Amino acid sequence: MTRTTSERGRESTRPGRLGDPNCTVADDPRADPRLLAALAAFGLDGDQPPPPVSPSSAPAELLAFVRGAEEGFSAVFAALLSDLEPVAGVKREVTTISGYGEHAITLHLHRPEEGDANERTLPCVVHLHGGGGVILSAAEACYERWRDELAASGLVVVGVEFRNAGGILGNHPYPAGLSDCVSAVRWASSHKQELGIGSVIVSGESGGGNLSLAVALKAKQEGWVGELSGVYAMAPMIASPWDKPDELPSQVENDGYFISCALLAIMGTVYDSSGANAHDPLCWPSRASDDDLTALPPHVISVNELDPLRDEGLAYHRRLIENGVSAVSRTVNGTVHAGDVFFRAAIPDAYAATIQDIHDFAVRL
Repeated sequence: MTRTTSERGRESTRPGRLGDPNCTVADDPRADPRLLAALAAFGLDGDQPPPPVSPSSAPAELLAFVRGAEEGFSAVFAALLSDLEPVAGVKREVTTISGYGEHAITLHLHRPEEGDANERTLPCVVHLHGGGGVILSAAEACYERWRDELAASGLVVVGVEFRNAGGILGNHPYPAGLSDCVSAVRWASSHKQELGIGSVIVSGESGGGNLSLAVALKAKQEGWVGELSGVYAMAPMIASPWDKPDELPSQVENDGYFISCALLAIMGTVYDSSGANAHDPLCWPSRASDDDLTALPPHVISVNELDPLRDEGLAYHRRLIENGVSAVSRTVNGTVHAGDVFFRAAIPDAYAATIQDIHDFAVRL
């Protein structure tokens, strides 16, 4: 069917790939030029080749692919920080706790060391790193930096080395990682005096955003939600690849901008390998019922304008509000998936604004 001139004109005004299926992030006028320059240095500003595997590939092929993806992302994130000075005034230590089934969990503790910081009661952020619950590590340079900067703002930060479904810390599909995160949050809550902390919030980006929301849902289910003061989820990956909703325009609009829906589907398949948990809200929080969402602690849902996952987070925020939860959403314009977490050198103002917002949220609770 031939489109009229007015129809073509309307299509061209739609953002990203909704208006032009061949649009790349480098073509998109919304993109922050500083971020584009950083992406271009790694060849990530244009079309990316499709993954050599799909969700229907053999498990061994999927695990090999995500291990390679982990190596690539880790190298990029480390390079993005290579010219930055270390964060001063932060005390760091590592401890090990026992999780469910006596599983040992490594925690990375960061706190401000200036003045009488260790004598004061500070808010605590339990940080859950990204990677779809499949790859990356709390020991990555980008996450060490993130926790340092949060601590320097006046917070105690606990980074959790949870089990992944793939990569160097795998193969432990859902619910192993979530169990470790729950153990860490409950440990922080039960060691407030020892840690010198008051409120406890859970926060993370991407897969860590999923886990942050899932921790709150599990706390509600199990009756310990009072131990959790708040949730700050960034760019959360929360819709199952087995039956992802259609009403998420950002899936098309921003597909292939730094990350692709094809990559996300593979990550989701490794995280929930059989699809048996496609409707489990603890695996995929977008499936939470109205009852699941009531009486939760305050939330912030932070998304990135040029992220294919953007609309998953915004839809979750709307549902929180509809169910009476104190919830705020923010959109970091001009940025790709978790750009305000990873691109510290390129967009320091956006990075600092998110650090400050997490700090302010934690202090208010």
